[in-house]
Order: sequence, then C-alpha cells, then structure tokens
Amino acid sequence: MKCPFCDGVEDRVIDSRTSKEGDAIRRRRECLKCGERFTSYERVEEVVPMVVKKDGRREPFDMGKIKSGLLISCKKRPIGTDQLDAIVGTIEKKLVGLGVKEVQSTWIGEQIMAELKDLDKVAYVRFASVYRQFKDINDLMDEVKTLFEQKDKRHP
Repeated sequence: MKCPFCDGVEDRVIDSRTSKEGDAIRRRRECLKCGERFTSYERVEEVVPMVVKKDGRREPFDMGKIKSGLLISCKKRPIGTDQLDAIVGTIEKKLVGLGVKEVQSTWIGEQIMAELKDLDKVAYVRFASVYRQFKDINDLMDEVKTLFEQKDKRHP
C-alpha cells in the first residue's frame, strides 16, 4: 500500500475492523518511512457493469464520480460523510444486483436523485439542476413546485 503522504510502500497495520455494513475491512496503517497514519479499505471486487453515457460512450462504473457529485450537491448542508457513503453503497449494491453488463447513466442519475430527495431537498434541487440541465429559472421553479406538491400529498 502506497503512503498518501510520502509515497513510501512499507507500512504496518495498526488496527483492522469490519465496516458497519460488513462489506469491507477498514485498516489503520502507519507508514514506516514518514510515520504518518492513514486508512485503507479492503473490499471484495465485484463485477460492475459498464456505464453508457448520454453520448453513447462507455466507461467503467466509478463510485468516486458519484461521491464527488454528492459532495458538491451537499456542500454546506447538514449531511454527514457516512450518509453520503451509504448512498454510494446503496446505488452500487442495486447496480450489481441488476446483473447486467451495461447500464445507462440516466439510471444512475435517477437513483442518486431518489436518494437525495429523501435525504435533503436542497441537495436534491442542486443535483437536479445540473443533472437535468435546467435552462432557466422556470425549470428550477417547476422542480421546486413538484417537491411541494409531493410533500402536500404525503401530509394532508
């Protein structure tokens, strides 16, 4: 394992724990070169489908892209990193569970929006504005109105 601080390759494991979900092992490591400590995760490698983008390009599924999109949408919102990791994990499990070789990027985007809608409405609107490519303020207002209408139907 390469140290993220000095690129040293010698380290020792200080602590190992199973993640809350039980799908990974979290290891605290100490670099033998610089003495810094860092965390690594060990997961079973699952075969995930290729993602078909809107323009037809295909690329491997990347959890990091989902996480970065969520971080941007949730910036300055009262949402913990654990909650974002849970969303990423949920989407990945659904994706693997589909058992397909390819999945449309739109499916992933809709899954993210569904998770954000339940978690935080502001983060949801932020993500939707980029994902759905709102052209003007009217598109944004329509989305916000839809949120209020759905809220009113659930709470008579």
